[in-house]
Amino acid sequence: MGNGLTVLAQDPTLQTFEQDVWWIVLIKLLGVFVILLLLTLFTINYERKVVARMAVRPGPNQVGPKGWLQSLTDGVKLPFKEEIIPKTADKVVYFIAPVISATVAFTAFAVIPFGPVVSMFGHKTALQLTDVPVSVLVLLACSSMAVYGVVLAGWASGSTYPLLGGLRSSAQMISYEVAMGLSIVAVFMTAGTMSTSQIVKAQAGSGSVDIFGWHPTAPSWYAVLLLPSFIIYCIAAVGETNRAPFDLPEAESELVGGFHTEYSSFKFALFFLAEYINMITVSAFATTLFLGGWRAPWPISSINDGMFNQGWWPLLWWLGKVLLLLFGFIWLRATLPRMRYDQFMRFGWKVLIPVNLVWILFLAGVKVANNELSTGTKWLVIGGVVIAVLLIAMFWPSAKKVRQLSIEERLAARPPGSFPVPPMDLQVPPSPRARRAVAERASATVGDSSPEKEV
Repeated sequence: MGNGLTVLAQDPTLQTFEQDVWWIVLIKLLGVFVILLLLTLFTINYERKVVARMAVRPGPNQVGPKGWLQSLTDGVKLPFKEEIIPKTADKVVYFIAPVISATVAFTAFAVIPFGPVVSMFGHKTALQLTDVPVSVLVLLACSSMAVYGVVLAGWASGSTYPLLGGLRSSAQMISYEVAMGLSIVAVFMTAGTMSTSQIVKAQAGSGSVDIFGWHPTAPSWYAVLLLPSFIIYCIAAVGETNRAPFDLPEAESELVGGFHTEYSSFKFALFFLAEYINMITVSAFATTLFLGGWRAPWPISSINDGMFNQGWWPLLWWLGKVLLLLFGFIWLRATLPRMRYDQFMRFGWKVLIPVNLVWILFLAGVKVANNELSTGTKWLVIGGVVIAVLLIAMFWPSAKKVRQLSIEERLAARPPGSFPVPPMDLQVPPSPRARRAVAERASATVGDSSPEKEV
């Protein structure tokens, strides 16, 4: 087809799900559950060791070989700790909230492809639990449902700080979920499908996919072709999972522990498990949408006619890409300080979403130009649009800086006898020592100009 949006033909992989016998489905379901649990235990220790390495300290090194069984012992210990339930808690919702968070975290992995069609006990089956034409919407629905677990946990605890943490967390997750949803629109426009296995196939570079007039034969990851969408997705994924520097709902200096302050024992373990599974889920989602999924990177994928894209090899490529993205989460936590809440929300609504919309409009314009214009005219129009955007960005008038008032001006503007309140610009108010110094200088000036002094 000559347009920039080509709908892929039906993948034979989708047909294998209809032919799976029940015990194959059960084995794959158990395999997904085990993989998530093992990845969670590994990621917890992985994070502690990487952060310790960056902070030049040992980290866990006592339990198991070089401390690698520390997270396993913590997971065994948590369910047996004493459970304390607040008297003011709503018991039913208090019990349901962590179950919702853990359940939707596991459910999201049902449509993630781990590999191609393989032979399992003499049956051909895909390394994916299931797939539907709108698999990406299933993932977005699961991430939306996770908000209910957080906000209900904060409300049902019957305490002030969990309620504040739940409200902040729900506002944060909803805000950045909008940016995440818009960032994958470009993937739909390019791949022409919402099926996760089809999106992986679209990045294979078989030459059958039309990407704005270009038919790539080598693997073409959308992280390169759609770089702005990939960057926005990564930022939104960090905000969606409440991870540093966006871990505002769990800011210990402000809200004790956030929405799960009043949780302990096994219920706290469910929230802890859900947080790390969400990290793994968004990493696996990014791998599927932008990093070619389970396919080997070029030039490994071209060795012996794609030998490393067949059998069980792709499971290793998928795991390596997911661990690389998890390292990015850990690196951010060890490097960046926590943002202020108003800065965080302003960044999501006033930066990420507008940039996303402009990028989507640009891709839609390229698609229309590819349909209606010749090749030379098309690239001329695209170049003109890019130059116009750069010129607007360069000469756009910056906001005028508000002059900061001095200490004397602030004290003079405050009515006599009024209670000192923080300034509206969220800056640190003058200290009592500075106020005393200003008052002493003012009294000395008045004393020097008195009539008695002049006589």
